[in-house]
Amino acid sequence: MKKSAILLLTVMLVEMASAQSKHSQTSGFKSYKGLIMAGYQGWFNAPDDGARRGWNHYVARGKFGPGNAKVDLWPEVKEYQKVYQTPFSHADGTPAYLFSSYDASTVDLHFKWMKEYGVDGVFVQRFVGQVRQGRNRNHNNRVLDHALHASQKYGRAISVMYDLSGMRDSIDVPMLINDWKNLVDSLKITSRGNSQTYVYHHGKPLVALWGVGFAGRKYTLRSIERVMDFLKNDPEYGGCSILLGVPTYWRELGKDAEKDPRLYDILRKADIVHPWTVGRFKNESGYQEYQQVQKADLKWCKQNKLDYVPVVFPGFTWHNMYPQNPTDQIPRNKGAFFWRQLSGAIGAGAEMIYVAMFDEIDEGTAIFKISKNPPVGQSPFVTFEKDTPSDYYLYLTGFAAKMLRKEIPFQENIPAPIR
Repeated sequence: MKKSAILLLTVMLVEMASAQSKHSQTSGFKSYKGLIMAGYQGWFNAPDDGARRGWNHYVARGKFGPGNAKVDLWPEVKEYQKVYQTPFSHADGTPAYLFSSYDASTVDLHFKWMKEYGVDGVFVQRFVGQVRQGRNRNHNNRVLDHALHASQKYGRAISVMYDLSGMRDSIDVPMLINDWKNLVDSLKITSRGNSQTYVYHHGKPLVALWGVGFAGRKYTLRSIERVMDFLKNDPEYGGCSILLGVPTYWRELGKDAEKDPRLYDILRKADIVHPWTVGRFKNESGYQEYQQVQKADLKWCKQNKLDYVPVVFPGFTWHNMYPQNPTDQIPRNKGAFFWRQLSGAIGAGAEMIYVAMFDEIDEGTAIFKISKNPPVGQSPFVTFEKDTPSDYYLYLTGFAAKMLRKEIPFQENIPAPIR
């Protein structure tokens, strides 16, 4: 063989090797099916945690203190290894403390709870507007790194969910693509071996894009297509399955949805459809009415060979963030509201479920442990009802996960808390 031919063959082999996928072949979690996963914000800070973001997400603006808070739920912090004193006080005059998501011990505890209660795992939220550069990007990378380690330690499923809120149309497409490349190269997010905990679906790493097809967004469906094309087809960083977070009324292109039928074409290129329903109904009877929409959604997805994941949420309150709204806007009703959605989704044939959210105390949807003794004063904090344990929503989530997988019989009535 001539030297020129040998050289050409060598170059071709090198190029082929360099173009191979950077993902591990498989995962310990080979499918989202059979799992109940929650959203994980991981966005809370304290001034002394090293992140230089102050009381991030505990306050919107101004000085954090009584009368100026952003959260409506106060976490139960007695199990946290590291906590930070706040300007708030309990009824007995003792200072109130909060955690920081920046601390590895915080993330570790949250994943420990997931294992203890049977919550299968989380989608770590990654807001496009927060990962461009600087201290916000640093915080998000650090929390995700903690989560990857904790998911491996406790055997919990993990995936990335890009929240497109704040995305600047085409200008942010290269940034988002480069961010995924960085996660693959620097954090080894999908290349930790075939027993890794990153969720695969249809044999491929699962990436979620939330905020597709919502009315009034500044980014176009064309930009979404560009991101999807990269995630699906790039020879090194692609080869992914895609979950698309869409409006509640995506199928009818109604109410909260953009009135563009191209949305259907984009959905057919995805793997999972994920309608957002938080706040769209306010009680059990409201959910019962929504179930007709949900059943029709499931039917459409089956006809179009797409998987479907419903959203469930335990309640809703954001009075301290938006004082014009009432406190405890969507009451939890001792878990009945949450359970009605969980059992309804499973009964309708859902094969996987998304819980909004694990740690969202800003909007009062958190399922993790909430204090029964929050601070008192100008800022009102919602607590669970008197007979509801602080860990009840973790318990219900784990119970439903067993029911989803048919490890225990289906039951429509809410399970009583374990005392």
